[in-house]
Amino acid sequence: MDIPVGLETTSNFNKVCRLRKSLYGLKQSPRAWFEQFTKVVKGYGFVQCQSDHTLFVKHFPEGKLAIIIVYVDDIILTGDHEEKIDLLKKLLTKEFEIKDLGTLKYFLGMEIARSKKGIAVSQHKYVLDLLNETGMLVCKPAETPMDTTVKLEESDGSVPVDKGRYQRLVGKLIYLSHTRPDIGFSVSVVSQFMNNPTEKHMTVVIRILRYLKMTPGKGLFFQRTTKKEIEIFSDADWAGLVTDRRSTSGYCSFVWGNLVTWRSKKQSVVAHSSAEAEFRAMAQGICERIWLNRLLEELRVPLKHPMVLYCDNQAAISIAKNPVHHD
Repeated sequence: MDIPVGLETTSNFNKVCRLRKSLYGLKQSPRAWFEQFTKVVKGYGFVQCQSDHTLFVKHFPEGKLAIIIVYVDDIILTGDHEEKIDLLKKLLTKEFEIKDLGTLKYFLGMEIARSKKGIAVSQHKYVLDLLNETGMLVCKPAETPMDTTVKLEESDGSVPVDKGRYQRLVGKLIYLSHTRPDIGFSVSVVSQFMNNPTEKHMTVVIRILRYLKMTPGKGLFFQRTTKKEIEIFSDADWAGLVTDRRSTSGYCSFVWGNLVTWRSKKQSVVAHSSAEAEFRAMAQGICERIWLNRLLEELRVPLKHPMVLYCDNQAAISIAKNPVHHD
């Protein structure tokens, strides 16, 4: 760090300042903060999960647990041992300057509502702010996020649009898809044309905004249930992209009947058949299943039934069942 202007030194001017603490705004400051936070939390008996390094768990002898999950400097405390959680808040107050916001209601743009039936998570205010910012509050709503007959290309001959505005809109839609799996596929499609967006690409983005105008309050609902099964559904769109003929994999996982994770992603290679595309989608679903299994093991949640993977392609299922076909 260069010596600040105005600082008088008697020695030569070739010296620099040495930082003993990371300054807010520098690239290394989040890393330094998280390293210090991890050190303090581990000192209180918490264990850092390997499946998610921002998740800390502490198990108590009576079978109860306390959980901490952190995103930069926003922290969620949860668990079924209220006394230990209150004690942890007091301990963290001694180490850091924190503010207790009470029961979780709003976190990083996500709204959380509780009832006897379960927990609802949505981004209603985020959607309304996005529509207001783009001037789409009075637009004509659309029933679907994307027209399935439209095939986008990189150079479609239409007029280029403002690249910065397009990237900002798609970036906000990507963040919105954390609680809106219904727009996951359409957002993944429009995010592939960030470098050279055209009017045709912007029209698809506007279509997503029109769909949000019709469904601003949609979100996720985690209901109380006695079901203790984990199900994963996988599917693929074979050669759906006109530009490179790659397929799109999609999967979603239901933990105890509640949708927890989902993804829509273009495959890295060109699949020669629908069976190959479906098989690659199944492989991604299996990777998600392994991650979920590790996470539940670290939370010490026993599984009474094996995880089930569903696929609608008979050829892919027969290949997966027969080890001889794996080559």
